[in-house]
Amino acid sequence: MPKIYTKTGDKGQTSLLGGKRVSKTNKQVEAYGTIDELNAHIGMLIDLSESEAEYLSILENIQSEIFSVGSHLALNDPGMATYLPVLNLKLVKEIEEKIDIYTSELPELKNFILPGGSVVVSQCHICRTVCRRAERVVVACISTEKKYTEIIIFLNRLSDFLFVLGRFILKQQNKSEKIWVGKT
Repeated sequence: MPKIYTKTGDKGQTSLLGGKRVSKTNKQVEAYGTIDELNAHIGMLIDLSESEAEYLSILENIQSEIFSVGSHLALNDPGMATYLPVLNLKLVKEIEEKIDIYTSELPELKNFILPGGSVVVSQCHICRTVCRRAERVVVACISTEKKYTEIIIFLNRLSDFLFVLGRFILKQQNKSEKIWVGKT
C-alpha cells in the first residue's frame, strides 16, 4: 500500500478527480470537504443510536449516498463521470416518506425549538446544520450549469429529515422539546 501522505498538498493545493490542481480554498474543494464532514457526523449519529433503532438502515443508505455525492463534487473531468457511482435518486423519495411517517407521529410544530434533549438528538441537529452548510457551499459552486441540481435536492431533503428525526427520537425517549421563547 502506498504511503498515506503524498506531500503534494504541502503548498496549499490539491487535485480534483481528473487531475486538475486547485487551491484548497477552492469552492469545489470546500463542497466535497463539507460533504466529508457531514458523512463523519452521520457516522457519529449512527454510533450514538440504539443498535435496534429502526432508522439506522436509512442512515446507512444516506451515509453511502453522501460518499457518492462527494465523488461527484470532486470531479472536474466530465470524461471520468462514467467511473463514478450513480446517484440514488430514489433515496430522496425514501427520505420524504420517512419525514411524512415521523411527522405524523409528532405534535404539530407551533414554535421554534432549541436543539438538544439528549446526545443523539443533539447529534441529529449537528448533522442538520452541517448539511445546511453543505447545501449552501454546493449552491455557491453552481455557475450557469445545473449539474448539481440532484445533489442540492438531496441535501435539502436530508436536512429536513435530520430535523424531524431529532424530534422523533426525542419523542421516543419520552423527553420534551425545549421551546424557544425569545425576549419577553
